[in-house]
Parts: sequence; C-alpha cells; structure tokens
Amino acid sequence: MTEALEELAAHIEVKRPDCVLSTEILHEELTVNIAPASLLAFTEFLKTDRNCRFSTLIDITAVDNPTRDKRFDVVYHYLSMYQNHRIRVKLAIREEDTVPSITEVYPAANWFEREIFDMFGILFSGHPDLRRILTDYGFRGYPLRKDFPTTGYVEVRYDEEQKRVVYEPVKLVQEYRQFDFMSPWEGANYILPGDEKGEEKDAAK
Repeated sequence: MTEALEELAAHIEVKRPDCVLSTEILHEELTVNIAPASLLAFTEFLKTDRNCRFSTLIDITAVDNPTRDKRFDVVYHYLSMYQNHRIRVKLAIREEDTVPSITEVYPAANWFEREIFDMFGILFSGHPDLRRILTDYGFRGYPLRKDFPTTGYVEVRYDEEQKRVVYEPVKLVQEYRQFDFMSPWEGANYILPGDEKGEEKDAAK
C-alpha cells in the first residue's frame, strides 16, 4: 500500500508542480498540501487524470488553529474506486481569506461547504447557495471555532405569554456550571436488566 501511495505522490508532484507545496505519507494515508489559488485546477486534475481518477468526494472539513497566521486548514478527502486509492488534500488560509467552491467539479461539495461556512465561518467564492445549514437563521458565531464559548451566546426557550420561541443572552456562564462527571451507572443501588448474569458468575467463582 505504501509503495502505491509513494508512486501516486510522485506522479502528482511531477504532473502538477505548480499546485503541490508538499506531500506526506503517514499511517498509510497520502496527504497533499496545496496553495488555495490552485484548488480548482488541482481538483479537476485529480478527477480527470488517468492515474488518479478520484471520482468520489468523500468529505470536506476544516481545522481551526487560532494561534497560526493562517488560522484554518480546509481538508478534502477523495476516493478513486478505479485505482483503489484515497487521498487527503489540505490548504491553509487566513481568517479573512475565501476559498474557491468546487461544486462545479463535485456537486456533492455543496452541503459540505455550507457546513464549513456554518461551523467555521469560512467563505466559499462561487458557491450557488452559501447559507447556514445546521444552525438557526439568526445564530451568532461559529460553533467549531476554538474561541467559541461552550455555553454559546444566546439561550432559546418557548415563552408561554408570547406564545413563541424567544432568544435571550446566556445567563449562566461556563465557570459557574457544576459537573460531577459521574456516569449514570456509578453509585446506582439497583440492577439493570441483564446485570444479574454477571452477579451469578461472580457468585459461582
């Protein structure tokens, strides 16, 4: 497997030296780092090149590195059912950068890019319908950024007097919450269905 990935990495570096910044094989997985400006050209190459033929887009996600100048990594995972290969493509961007949408090459990218926009606030230029997909329309902030508070910014509840859902600032900050981290089974003085079999085995020893 590693030898095949080394051959694939060498082929990609030879064919697209204008796009590839570096390659790495770790845990029998190939990662290719590219420049954001090369994304569309490199994506089309992966899909159409005879030795690649990555016909399936598996996933797109992002990673937040708030201490870096280029804060986000946008990560693409592809599968070639023709060559029996998988590949990971990464590009690093600043918080204010936009990333070209690849929906014209892989229509499946549509909802993945919307999810990244919703969770990280990363903008995709050329996307046909870039709007939130998991959170509410008026949601504030981006939940998968590492500086997003675990309590969020607002609380949602149904108001009986107004007969509607209302949004209010969070009243209980994280520092004052109490967590005992106890499993629901710890300290229980009852036997759950099936546990009696374990008791019988212990008694028989």
